[in-house]
Amino acid sequence: MSLFIIERNQGTAVYAQIARILETEFVKNGMPGDRLPSEGNLAEQFGVNRHTLRRAVDELISAGMLVRLHGIGVFVSEKYLDYKLKSKTRFTQTLHDLGMTTDCEVMRKNVIKAPKGVADALKLQNKRDVLWIDTLRYADGIPLCVISHFLPLSPFGDSLRDYDGGSLHEVLNDQFGPLLRLESLVTAVVAPEDDAKRLRVVNGQPVLRVKSLNILEQDNTPVEYAVTRFRADMIQLRIDMNDSVNHWM
Repeated sequence: MSLFIIERNQGTAVYAQIARILETEFVKNGMPGDRLPSEGNLAEQFGVNRHTLRRAVDELISAGMLVRLHGIGVFVSEKYLDYKLKSKTRFTQTLHDLGMTTDCEVMRKNVIKAPKGVADALKLQNKRDVLWIDTLRYADGIPLCVISHFLPLSPFGDSLRDYDGGSLHEVLNDQFGPLLRLESLVTAVVAPEDDAKRLRVVNGQPVLRVKSLNILEQDNTPVEYAVTRFRADMIQLRIDMNDSVNHWM
């Protein structure tokens, strides 16, 4: 028995009508994290087949309003944080500007021989020592991202031997001067098991991986190569093109 009224042959596709009803009933009138009824249940309520229902759900997933966790269900998306990637982006300051509290947990701090990819990014000879720091960053008490920081041991890594949290860039800025983000490469990847556990997401959930290179503003010396894994269900990355244009002109 259909519980929702669908008007057929009135110019708007059935799946589009269903998408608008789902948006009103579950997204606008619901809460982030709410789980939708099963596809079979919804298809019965709308009086349509599962293919039509799934197309309507996919429309809202593409719009970022819903998220499908395979094998678990479809959920109302968390509100996305509008995280700006700029030449002088700092995690702590960016979140504070959004009115959010931040916290940082140091998960790893080791001296290692630079892997080739890290050495190439930092313009180091292969096997040079780098300081590898893994941090877990929180926004309003919710784990938001895991960051792997790689810094040439001398002089930058040595300055962070006692680092135990807070703004890593603020420490570097105080000792060496302002840093600039030279580039950021953004890719959607499946969260590794360790990251999924730290970020409190299910295995197989996608994350946004951002590889960044930070340099000294005064002489372009490479300071830090960072690989950040953001929760894709919580954040959207805004790339400020005006900032990039102004910096390089």
